[in-house]
Amino acid sequence: MKGFDEADDETLMAGTAAGDRASYDALVRRHLRRSLALARRIVASDADAEEVVQDAFLRIWTHADRWRGDGTRFTTWLYRIVVNRAIDQRRRRNFRPLEEAAEVPDPAAAADTAIAAREMAAAVDAAIAALPERQRAALSLCYYQGMSCAQASEVLQVSIPAMESLLVRARRMVRSRLHFMNRQKDGDPT
Repeated sequence: MKGFDEADDETLMAGTAAGDRASYDALVRRHLRRSLALARRIVASDADAEEVVQDAFLRIWTHADRWRGDGTRFTTWLYRIVVNRAIDQRRRRNFRPLEEAAEVPDPAAAADTAIAAREMAAAVDAAIAALPERQRAALSLCYYQGMSCAQASEVLQVSIPAMESLLVRARRMVRSRLHFMNRQKDGDPT
């Protein structure tokens, strides 16, 4: 028999099928670099490519008796195994177990933030509801309807300075009520 380095792939495969470890080692040395390059192009990861090629050569060792050398070149068979293993690896990578998945932050506000915002909105609504009607109307027109002070003064039929005064008193009252509510919530009796 020729030396392992001079033997053709089919001869080395016949030796591998017979359980000859030296024939198998010669095949691996001969085709490892190209098999890795092929796998790397498909899986785009050095670590995954090494895993694919290791698995492909393991399959060649364990299934060498299936090799028939009947007109098909060994490299065709090897590269088919590498490609199939690489495709399987990519599929597995896309479907990792849930435990391995990274935590994705919820784009919605945290529950405690949402609750605090709702509580604050309810407190503001309650403070506004307790205002005298004209002050409540002034706030509603300017802050919730987006009207200018001049536009709101026309709706309420008051002068612009009177409208400004209504807004100042309304804001002061709301601020005072919110401050009082917060102190009560925190357990401060004063």
